[in-house]
Amino acid sequence: MNDCIFCKIINGDIPSNTVYEDETIKVITDINPVTNGHLLVLPKEHYVNIFDLDDAVLLKIIYYVRETYPVLKEKLGCIGLTLAQNNGHGQDVKHFHLHLIPRYQNDNVDLTRYEKIIDPEEIYNKLMD
Repeated sequence: MNDCIFCKIINGDIPSNTVYEDETIKVITDINPVTNGHLLVLPKEHYVNIFDLDDAVLLKIIYYVRETYPVLKEKLGCIGLTLAQNNGHGQDVKHFHLHLIPRYQNDNVDLTRYEKIIDPEEIYNKLMD
């Protein structure tokens, strides 16, 4: 994709801080990190979102996350890891990417900013109809 910023990063047209790369994925530091060590995992092939993503690539990404978390704990001292990924609404770049957000005591990352807009029982009933 000629206009995709992540494709340009993967191709080396735009510089990035690459922390890992193989034939399938490239992992870079986020240019606007939420916490120390915030990373983006990018498949090298262009996929718009998780529904477009090849299963083998998805597994590769998940394996990378599992192998990387202990390293993040050791090198950065994080005490948790949040995985974030948007599809469609809220997805700024239309190239699948997974945010790895190391978590720290008192890091002030607010993932609970959403107000309850519908009763969980109502959601359950809609899904089970």
